[in-house]
Amino acid sequence: MKHSQKHLLIAACLAVAGFSAVAQTPAPAGPVTGPAPGAMMRPGMMQEHMQRRMAQRQAALKQILQVTPAQEGAWNAWIASRQPSNRQRPNPAELAQLTTPERIDRMRALRADRMAQMDRRGDATKTFYAALTAPQQKAFDALTMQRMGGGHGGWGRHHGG
Repeated sequence: MKHSQKHLLIAACLAVAGFSAVAQTPAPAGPVTGPAPGAMMRPGMMQEHMQRRMAQRQAALKQILQVTPAQEGAWNAWIASRQPSNRQRPNPAELAQLTTPERIDRMRALRADRMAQMDRRGDATKTFYAALTAPQQKAFDALTMQRMGGGHGGWGRHHGG
């Protein structure tokens, strides 16, 4: 079976499973958070939605790993390292004022900043991993493999960080 056909088949199966799960799931009793499907989001609303989803994923991961009080400090440091940076994209108008060599230098500096942030996240992950027990490490390995493309879904952000 071709790769694209396989993905379509998987998507169709998931859609059918999702529809049957929705049909069997009662409507939530409390207020629904987030925008209605198809609704336009006001500026900042998308960021709030993503932060809420990230917090939910982090809570789920913490529960799956069964983080102990003794591991709480390592967990908090790791979560802090995972927060999105306040890095802004380069302003196209600003870049247009630069010469080609200056733009290259600017892009190299931005790349160096991204790499340094990735290194800090990697170091924090190694420190957190070392604080986990062997069963927790095994669960963490499986979850991060999902996140890195070894499976679909995952618990973390998918692009840009």
